[in-house]
Amino acid sequence: MKKSKVYFTDLHTRQYGDSQPKKLQTLIKAAGIADIDMNGKFVAIKMHFGEHGNIAHLRPQYAKAVVEVVKELGGKPFLTDCNTMYPGARKNALEHLECAWENGFSPLSCGCPIIIADGLKGTDEAFVPVEGGQYIKEAKIGRAIMDADVFISLSHFKGHNFASLGGAIKNVGMGCGSRAGKKEQHSSGTAQIKPELCRGCRACLKNCANGGLEYDAGRGKMTVTDKCIGCGNCLGACNFDAIGFVNDSANEMLSRRIAEYAKAVVQGRPQFHISLVLDISPSCDCHNENDTPILPNIGMLASTDMVALDKAAVDLCQQAEPLKGGLLYDAVHSSGFVPQGNHFNDLHPESDWKSCIDQAEKIGLGTSDYELINVFTAR
Repeated sequence: MKKSKVYFTDLHTRQYGDSQPKKLQTLIKAAGIADIDMNGKFVAIKMHFGEHGNIAHLRPQYAKAVVEVVKELGGKPFLTDCNTMYPGARKNALEHLECAWENGFSPLSCGCPIIIADGLKGTDEAFVPVEGGQYIKEAKIGRAIMDADVFISLSHFKGHNFASLGGAIKNVGMGCGSRAGKKEQHSSGTAQIKPELCRGCRACLKNCANGGLEYDAGRGKMTVTDKCIGCGNCLGACNFDAIGFVNDSANEMLSRRIAEYAKAVVQGRPQFHISLVLDISPSCDCHNENDTPILPNIGMLASTDMVALDKAAVDLCQQAEPLKGGLLYDAVHSSGFVPQGNHFNDLHPESDWKSCIDQAEKIGLGTSDYELINVFTAR
């Protein structure tokens, strides 16, 4: 496979009137976004709106910059994400939209609609076969994402507790999974009922097709039977967060499943990927807080190959020195520190992003062999 092209620009704006959103527009045009036929097409722009309390997520001005370019090309863009598996501010579409609005994302601020792709309760999903999949044969993807004609990812590059780092592949693979799809990636286990939260409403029974749930009339609570296959369909049915799954899938297996879910999302249609390597927090934007950045701001990257994009971002980060006062700096300067050979593994030694890249290449999602093209836009 020949080298993929990854386009890069720094974040400097040396002239009055320049701005980082304008540089982003110049970057994605140089990277060939105009080569995609978007005229009259529905264009999904997948991003993360940030959890309540987290302020490391991308600013809406970056989303608007991408939206404006898509509109220039005749496309019909919408910003999108899927509901979360865990209880939080984004586990259903109503709370998810409110969270997005509070974090600054709205049709007015971004210039296009916001659609939660897997619907009100996270159950509006498309079942998508994974070409070459070893671990996932049929991915559960938010339906609105699969209904789009063109797919664009806009990712905040950062650390991640389980996957080591969160880049384009993580944004696409885990982010586009429905609630049941996220469960499938995280865990191979069965459902667990939290009796203190269960109200015995039995709404979950309507979504269980395997006899995996029963109602205990004596206790007024739901119970899990040995017929539960761990499909995760009950997650979206419960409005009280009384159903959970233990995240018991090994980190390597999680990363490989993420890569296969990402393949399901993009296979067979035009794709374009953007990664902003700034405000590099140690953990995911799903956290309802964020720590100080672990590395200095690096820049912005774009490519049609999300594998090459992630590898280029990792390499650029590795060239930077950890910021004093950050968790990465504290880790590498602690007694007994054993270098793992990469900043993100040094921060999260039990995780390994390389298994995600390895699986992505194995199934033909892209290549880690890339050519970095520096786009100089600041004068």
